[in-house]
Amino acid sequence: MASPQPGRVRIIGGKVRNSRLAVPAVDGLRPTPERVRETLFNWLAPVIEGADCLDLFAGTGALGIEALSRGAASAVLVDADRRAVQGIEANVARLQGIEATAINASWETFLARPPRPFDLVFLDPPFALDLWQRVGDRLEAGGWLRAHAWIYVESARGSAFTPPPGWLLHRQGTAGEVVFALYRRHRVDRLS
Repeated sequence: MASPQPGRVRIIGGKVRNSRLAVPAVDGLRPTPERVRETLFNWLAPVIEGADCLDLFAGTGALGIEALSRGAASAVLVDADRRAVQGIEANVARLQGIEATAINASWETFLARPPRPFDLVFLDPPFALDLWQRVGDRLEAGGWLRAHAWIYVESARGSAFTPPPGWLLHRQGTAGEVVFALYRRHRVDRLS
């Protein structure tokens, strides 16, 4: 399989399949490799239709745009870097039939808002920041996840991520120095 053009990633399935997304020159931006996205969306195929998605470290927006291309109902793409958000907005504007909400905010600022529960969350922070645990715990405690939400976590090999209680590992893989895992939340929130 050929590598994508430098500065571009390809959407691999759905209604905008083979569209190329520009990758802005942002320090630390590490788009999820095509092979990993293909595996992830094969895992998600039975549940992606109609899903409400959140990506807190959106970068290129490839994960959220791929989800929308494959039938997700919505995608909120959050990134702290204004250039990344401008790139996402430009890519979405160019693609026919794809509507996403791009928000320029840090994950902390975004999660300080009143919560909106999501069906699918992409958790792929910059590896050097070691945020998996903090963000996962905040998502779980803050009301951001539906009772049976799916959570995709991409981390560096050897990172110390312990999923919050109720997140059960569904599938996991490795690609080079990257570990990618899909968790399923099994929780019944009791009414007070």
